[in-house]
Amino acid sequence: MKKNIIIFLMSLLSTIAFAQKTNYNLLVGTYTKPGKSEGIYIYNFNTATAASNLKQIAKGIANPSYLAVSPDNNFVYAVNETGNTSTVSAFSYDQKTGLLSFLNKVDSHGADPCFVTVDNKNVIVANYSGGSLAVFPRNADGSLSEASQVIQHTGKSIDPKGRQKSAHVHMVKFTPDKKHLVVNDLGEDHIYIYNYNPTGKDKTLTEKKVLKTNAGTGPRHITFTPNGKFAYLVHEFNGSITAFSYSNGNLIKLQEIGTTPKNFSGSVDAADVHVSADGKFLYETNRGDANSISAFSILPTGKLKFIETVSTLGKGPRNFTIDPSGKYLLIGHQYTNNIIVFNRNKTTGKLTDSGKRIEVGSPVCLVFN
Repeated sequence: MKKNIIIFLMSLLSTIAFAQKTNYNLLVGTYTKPGKSEGIYIYNFNTATAASNLKQIAKGIANPSYLAVSPDNNFVYAVNETGNTSTVSAFSYDQKTGLLSFLNKVDSHGADPCFVTVDNKNVIVANYSGGSLAVFPRNADGSLSEASQVIQHTGKSIDPKGRQKSAHVHMVKFTPDKKHLVVNDLGEDHIYIYNYNPTGKDKTLTEKKVLKTNAGTGPRHITFTPNGKFAYLVHEFNGSITAFSYSNGNLIKLQEIGTTPKNFSGSVDAADVHVSADGKFLYETNRGDANSISAFSILPTGKLKFIETVSTLGKGPRNFTIDPSGKYLLIGHQYTNNIIVFNRNKTTGKLTDSGKRIEVGSPVCLVFN
């Protein structure tokens, strides 16, 4: 009985401490060329006030456009998007100070990696221009081994602007159950679902299923609800979102919904899509001539109900993120060199300008830790 009381009290104190935590690290991946960025930026972000201050800059890193933090929060992995000379870099990470210490880098095995994900065993990278994905085993010290598996896609699709003349792997994302990897190929208009064996070496990934998306739409990013039951895919070329039910490596289409007004005639260039931590709302950004973010409520069926579309207040909105408190939504703008902080109404899902800004060169990826 006494032991149970002690466990309860420790759990209660832990919960209170977590609830009172207001300061988090915000890691920002950027384009260094051309642009004003010097590398990877680490800020302190206060979730009570939305105030931020710079803690560290990891300099001398070429185009660290996308980042991933290891599950134990001790390491950070960055793609180095430099054409045919592209690499993947590993860093040790001091959460308290925000300091990143370079460990090593390896060939990405494909031009222009644009996304990276990590678990306890492997780092997996999507190579956009190269049309491939590569698996890199993690060493005990957090450094990367050479690729244990490289999968080359070879297809194409119908985009009249020439962006689908070859395969373009745009995202690699673990399913919520960690048993599969979803790979979006913008160039092929395909979603690949691979079985995932973390210790499988050259058979870490084995193909389970390939889904065709609407031709000429360019599947870009996908996100899952926290309960793992639904997934949402955004298409880069027209900004449409496809809703799916998800179970055991299977995606079943539920709905397709647009994110631009019916009379919109400019370029869309959809960028990113995320679900709020409570699973109630979905947000999606468009670049091009739109520079907008759309909000949707997620119905019990998994289908989406439109709430609003508002300006992102900048040009070239890429990655965005919701802070750990759920009170703020931050959008990085590649071309206006800033991060705009929006107030987020947790009841209605609507966004309003907080007036807070983070000035940083060509922000592409925002990760809270």
